[in-house]
Amino acid sequence: MNFLTLDDFDVKYKTIFLRVDMNCPIDSKTMEILGSRRIEEATETIQALDESKLVVASHQGRVGNKDYTGMEKHAKVLEELLNKKVKYVQDVIGTAAQNEVKNLKNGEILLLDNLRLCAEENYEFSPSDAAKTIMVQRLAKLFDLCVLDSFPSAHRSHPSIVGFSQILPSCAGRIVEREIKKLDEIMTVSKAPHVVVLGGAKVPDRLEALKLLIKNGRADYVLLTGLIGNVFLRAQGRIKSTLGIKREDEAVSMAHSLIGEYPDVFSTPVDVAIDKDGSRVELDVRDVNKGDDILDVGPKTVEHYKKIMYGAGTVFMNGPPGFFEKEQFSYGTKAMLEGVANSMATTIVSGGHLTAALKSYSLAGKINHVSTAGGALVLYLAGEKLPMMQSLENAASRKRAK
Repeated sequence: MNFLTLDDFDVKYKTIFLRVDMNCPIDSKTMEILGSRRIEEATETIQALDESKLVVASHQGRVGNKDYTGMEKHAKVLEELLNKKVKYVQDVIGTAAQNEVKNLKNGEILLLDNLRLCAEENYEFSPSDAAKTIMVQRLAKLFDLCVLDSFPSAHRSHPSIVGFSQILPSCAGRIVEREIKKLDEIMTVSKAPHVVVLGGAKVPDRLEALKLLIKNGRADYVLLTGLIGNVFLRAQGRIKSTLGIKREDEAVSMAHSLIGEYPDVFSTPVDVAIDKDGSRVELDVRDVNKGDDILDVGPKTVEHYKKIMYGAGTVFMNGPPGFFEKEQFSYGTKAMLEGVANSMATTIVSGGHLTAALKSYSLAGKINHVSTAGGALVLYLAGEKLPMMQSLENAASRKRAK
């Protein structure tokens, strides 16, 4: 590996900035945390730094989205998992946060509030510009070491991801270290045909990565579900009405181009399930009407997709096929995950929501690699250099050159 790890540093009694990803599924009505898998993962590196003065930082949601909230409930979950007091401050870069950092004692843990409360964290910068942000300039002087353990955010170049590592000695945390090692092992031995099963709601990110996956031989067949499946159905003219998503025309146009360029790669749903007065109603795609709320794939689609998966050498699934949090629309997600688990292929399942579903169905033990990362993992498999990994490699080069 071309980056440093915790084993390369003496962390005892040091003041450490630890960037994790505790961005969790949130109930939009109660604002309660629905799945704590990412918080659970963060505890491994936190426990490895138990003799330091530790400042933990993460984002939650995006400004304007329903899952955008503070980190107070995350602190309580973290406290329960660690069975140890976790201090929390409703601040990120202000005087309150700085004073809490300065007053930390050895062995204490402080969780900052949602990093995206700081405007700069909502934008992407070059590493050199990220290092000049107010966030980094105010906080970096308080720390001895930066530990990056936020693989689900590794494809972003936000100040907390690429800025601190320009100024501070920096290394990867345990999750990033293990994730990269495991993915590199899988990519070395993976066999064709490569089948990619895509779902979820993050359409623009996935569309950009799809072409890379195909071009780099990581996607011989792409099985589409979820909102991204609906975008492709619109591009095919099989869904006539708009979907009501951001940059929809752009997404549909891009999907149309991909289908034209790779006509034998993509499979789209043949039947779906809609919400009709609170009940699940299954329809042929051709019978979907304007205003129908598609919340899952149907049984014919699942059976068709399973046949393709069972002939695969490698299966990668990212994003849930349906709104599995509602019992009547969990069929597609559960059935597709069972298909992945029962295939003879090398299997990878990724994404915060999908890994939560995998755990609830007790299928995680049948998957070769499970990751809470979504877009970052897709891009890494496609051969892209992720900003966070590049940042860690640069930090390692600087340290070795001394």
